[in-house]
Amino acid sequence: MNQVAKTILSPGATVAVNQPCPVTVVEKPDSLFERFAWIYIFCREKVFRDDTGRIVRAFWPAGEPPASSKVLELGCGPGFYARALAQRFGQISVLGVDSSKELVKYAREKAAEKALHNCAFAWGDVLNLPQPDKSFSQLVASRLFTILSERERAVGEIFRVLNSGGKCFVAEPRFAFSASIPLWTMRALARVNGYSREYREPVKATVLPYLHFCALFATQPWARMKTWRVGRYQYALCEKG
Repeated sequence: MNQVAKTILSPGATVAVNQPCPVTVVEKPDSLFERFAWIYIFCREKVFRDDTGRIVRAFWPAGEPPASSKVLELGCGPGFYARALAQRFGQISVLGVDSSKELVKYAREKAAEKALHNCAFAWGDVLNLPQPDKSFSQLVASRLFTILSERERAVGEIFRVLNSGGKCFVAEPRFAFSASIPLWTMRALARVNGYSREYREPVKATVLPYLHFCALFATQPWARMKTWRVGRYQYALCEKG
C-alpha cells in the first residue's frame, strides 16, 4: 500500500516529501536586432557602403540577368540588396532570409510599399536553411560573418544551396572598430532604457584578417574563387562547378 512519507516540521505541521519540484525556466538570450532593429536599419540604409553596382557586375557582366535567375540574400537584415536587385530587374526572383523577425517584417513592408512582387522575405537560421540543395543561381551575403561564430558551416550552406554555375558575392568589413558601431549603439540604448539582460549578439564585431577570409571560402570546392579588398571592405566572388 502506497503511503505519502511525511516530515514533522513543527507540532501540527507536516509537508509531503514527494511533492513535485518546481520547474526552472531558462529564458533565451534577448536579441539586440529584435529590440533595436531601427538602429541597424538606419546603418544599413544610410551609413554602410552600397555595393549594388559591384554585385550586378559580378553576377551579370553583360548587364541583364536571365529570367530564370533566383537570388538569395543571406542574413538580409532589412533586405537592402534583395529589394535593390528586385526593383532593378523585374524578371528575376529574390528571397531574403534573416534570423531577426523585426528586420524581416521591415523588409516585407518596404517591398510591399514598392510593389516588388518578385521579392520575398523569410525568417530563418542561416546555418540551417530549409531550402533544398541547388535552389539558387546567385547569393549575396553582406556583413554576415561579423557576428557569426560557425563561419565554415555558413559557407557550407552557401555552397549547398547554389546550383551548378551559381555564384556568391560576399562583402565583409575589414576593421573591427567601425564594424562594431551598430552593436555598441544598440547596447548603449539598452542600458539607457534599463534593459540589463544578456544578448545573443557579441559585444563587438569580429573581422577576419585577409588571409583567414580567403581560407574560409577555400573550405569549399569552388570551380573559381576570387578575393580582393577595396578600402574598408574585403570581398569574395565564388562560382560553383
